[in-house]
Amino acid sequence: MSKHYATVDWKLEPGAEFLPGRYSRGHSVTFEGGHEVPGTASPHVVGNKWSVAGAVDPEEMLVGAISSCHMLSFLHRARAAGFVVESYRDQAFGVMEKNDQGRLAVTKVTLRPVIAYSGRQPTAAEAEDLHHGAHEDCFIANSVKTEIVVEEPTTAQ
Repeated sequence: MSKHYATVDWKLEPGAEFLPGRYSRGHSVTFEGGHEVPGTASPHVVGNKWSVAGAVDPEEMLVGAISSCHMLSFLHRARAAGFVVESYRDQAFGVMEKNDQGRLAVTKVTLRPVIAYSGRQPTAAEAEDLHHGAHEDCFIANSVKTEIVVEEPTTAQ
Protein backbone atom coordinates (compact mmCIF):
# COMPACT_ATOMS: atom_id res chain seq x y z
CA MET A 1 0.00 0.00 0.00
CA SER A 2 1.14 3.53 -0.67
CA LYS A 3 -0.30 6.88 0.33
CA HIS A 4 -0.35 10.02 -1.81
CA TYR A 5 -0.86 13.56 -0.61
CA ALA A 6 -2.01 16.85 -2.03
CA THR A 7 -2.66 20.10 -0.19
CA VAL A 8 -5.33 22.43 -1.56
CA ASP A 9 -5.26 26.06 -0.34
CA TRP A 10 -7.92 28.72 -0.96
CA LYS A 11 -8.63 32.02 0.78
CA LEU A 12 -11.42 34.53 0.39
CA GLU A 13 -10.01 37.63 -1.23
CA PRO A 14 -10.63 41.04 0.39
CA GLY A 15 -13.88 42.55 -0.85
CA ALA A 16 -15.23 39.24 -2.17
CA GLU A 17 -18.78 38.26 -1.27
CA PHE A 18 -18.87 34.60 -0.32
CA LEU A 19 -22.59 34.02 0.31
CA PRO A 20 -23.77 35.54 -3.01
CA GLY A 21 -21.09 33.48 -4.81
CA ARG A 22 -18.99 36.48 -5.87
CA TYR A 23 -15.55 35.11 -5.12
CA SER A 24 -12.61 33.72 -7.06
CA ARG A 25 -12.36 29.98 -7.38
CA GLY A 26 -8.57 30.29 -7.73
CA HIS A 27 -6.54 28.13 -5.40
CA SER A 28 -3.30 26.18 -5.26
CA VAL A 29 -2.69 22.44 -5.28
CA THR A 30 0.65 21.43 -3.77
CA PHE A 31 1.86 17.87 -4.09
CA GLU A 32 4.06 16.07 -1.58
CA GLY A 33 7.17 16.63 -3.72
CA GLY A 34 6.63 20.38 -3.37
CA HIS A 35 5.27 21.03 -6.86
CA GLU A 36 2.55 23.65 -6.81
CA VAL A 37 -0.10 23.98 -9.49
CA PRO A 38 -2.52 26.90 -9.74
CA GLY A 39 -6.05 25.54 -9.60
CA THR A 40 -9.47 26.93 -10.41
CA ALA A 41 -13.03 25.91 -11.10
CA SER A 42 -13.77 25.37 -14.76
CA PRO A 43 -15.04 28.45 -16.59
CA HIS A 44 -17.67 26.07 -18.01
CA VAL A 45 -18.99 25.67 -14.47
CA VAL A 46 -18.60 29.13 -12.87
CA GLY A 47 -17.96 31.40 -15.85
CA ASN A 48 -14.86 33.36 -16.73
CA LYS A 49 -15.42 35.98 -14.03
CA TRP A 50 -14.92 33.55 -11.14
CA SER A 51 -12.40 31.14 -12.67
CA VAL A 52 -8.72 31.97 -13.05
CA ALA A 53 -7.15 32.08 -16.51
CA GLY A 54 -4.05 29.92 -16.78
CA ALA A 55 -4.99 27.71 -13.83
CA VAL A 56 -5.97 24.04 -14.07
CA ASP A 57 -9.45 22.85 -13.19
CA PRO A 58 -10.23 19.49 -11.53
CA GLU A 59 -11.70 18.07 -14.73
CA GLU A 60 -8.47 18.84 -16.62
CA MET A 61 -6.44 17.29 -13.80
CA LEU A 62 -8.53 14.12 -14.05
CA VAL A 63 -8.03 13.89 -17.82
CA GLY A 64 -4.30 14.53 -17.33
CA ALA A 65 -4.05 11.88 -14.61
CA ILE A 66 -5.80 9.28 -16.78
CA SER A 67 -3.62 10.13 -19.79
CA SER A 68 -0.38 10.13 -17.79
CA CYS A 69 -1.18 6.85 -16.05
CA HIS A 70 -2.10 5.16 -19.33
CA MET A 71 1.13 6.39 -20.95
CA LEU A 72 3.31 5.14 -18.10
CA SER A 73 1.57 1.76 -18.16
CA PHE A 74 1.87 1.62 -21.96
CA LEU A 75 5.60 2.45 -21.89
CA HIS A 76 6.18 -0.34 -19.39
CA ARG A 77 4.22 -2.85 -21.48
CA ALA A 78 5.91 -1.77 -24.73
CA ARG A 79 9.37 -2.16 -23.17
CA ALA A 80 8.48 -5.57 -21.76
CA ALA A 81 7.28 -6.63 -25.23
CA GLY A 82 10.58 -5.54 -26.81
CA PHE A 83 9.42 -2.36 -28.57
CA VAL A 84 11.50 0.81 -28.38
CA VAL A 85 9.30 3.88 -27.93
CA GLU A 86 11.00 7.10 -29.05
CA SER A 87 8.15 9.47 -28.25
CA TYR A 88 4.59 9.44 -26.98
CA ARG A 89 2.23 12.40 -27.22
CA ASP A 90 -1.39 12.25 -26.18
CA GLN A 91 -3.88 15.03 -26.79
CA ALA A 92 -6.52 13.56 -24.52
CA PHE A 93 -9.91 15.11 -23.92
CA GLY A 94 -12.74 14.52 -21.51
CA VAL A 95 -16.47 15.08 -21.77
CA MET A 96 -18.41 16.41 -18.80
CA GLU A 97 -22.15 15.85 -18.98
CA LYS A 98 -24.99 14.55 -16.88
CA ASN A 99 -24.65 10.90 -15.99
CA ASP A 100 -27.47 8.36 -15.62
CA GLN A 101 -28.29 9.79 -12.17
CA GLY A 102 -28.61 13.32 -13.61
CA ARG A 103 -25.35 14.50 -11.97
CA LEU A 104 -22.54 16.26 -13.78
CA ALA A 105 -19.61 13.91 -14.26
CA VAL A 106 -16.64 13.39 -16.53
CA THR A 107 -18.31 10.50 -18.33
CA LYS A 108 -15.76 9.78 -21.04
CA VAL A 109 -12.07 10.41 -21.61
CA THR A 110 -10.61 9.82 -25.05
CA LEU A 111 -6.89 9.19 -25.32
CA ARG A 112 -5.34 9.97 -28.71
CA PRO A 113 -1.71 8.93 -28.42
CA VAL A 114 0.71 9.39 -31.28
CA ILE A 115 3.60 7.03 -30.64
CA ALA A 116 6.91 6.84 -32.52
CA TYR A 117 8.99 3.67 -32.34
CA SER A 118 12.47 2.81 -33.49
CA GLY A 119 13.13 -0.68 -34.78
CA ARG A 120 10.22 -3.03 -35.19
CA GLN A 121 6.80 -1.39 -35.22
CA PRO A 122 3.90 -3.14 -33.47
CA THR A 123 1.15 -4.49 -35.67
CA ALA A 124 -2.33 -3.03 -35.18
CA ALA A 125 -3.23 -6.10 -33.10
CA GLU A 126 -0.07 -5.76 -30.97
CA ALA A 127 -0.70 -2.05 -30.40
CA GLU A 128 -4.29 -2.77 -29.40
CA ASP A 129 -3.07 -5.46 -27.00
CA LEU A 130 -0.50 -3.04 -25.49
CA HIS A 131 -3.21 -0.40 -24.96
CA HIS A 132 -5.64 -2.93 -23.51
CA GLY A 133 -2.99 -4.14 -21.07
CA ALA A 134 -2.02 -0.57 -20.19
CA HIS A 135 -5.66 0.24 -19.47
CA GLU A 136 -5.94 -2.84 -17.23
CA ASP A 137 -2.74 -1.86 -15.39
CA CYS A 138 -3.51 1.86 -14.99
CA PHE A 139 -4.19 2.66 -11.33
CA ILE A 140 -6.27 5.71 -12.23
CA ALA A 141 -8.41 3.84 -14.78
CA ASN A 142 -9.02 1.24 -12.08
CA SER A 143 -10.19 4.04 -9.75
CA VAL A 144 -12.82 5.82 -11.85
CA LYS A 145 -16.19 5.06 -13.43
CA THR A 146 -15.35 7.20 -16.47
CA GLU A 147 -15.36 5.43 -19.83
CA ILE A 148 -11.83 5.54 -21.28
CA VAL A 149 -11.30 5.09 -25.02
CA VAL A 150 -7.98 4.93 -26.89
CA GLU A 151 -7.96 6.24 -30.47
CA GLU A 152 -4.40 5.67 -31.66
CA PRO A 153 -3.75 6.53 -35.32
CA THR A 154 -2.66 3.52 -37.36
CA THR A 155 0.69 5.16 -38.19
CA ALA A 156 2.94 7.36 -36.05
CA GLN A 157 3.20 10.96 -37.11
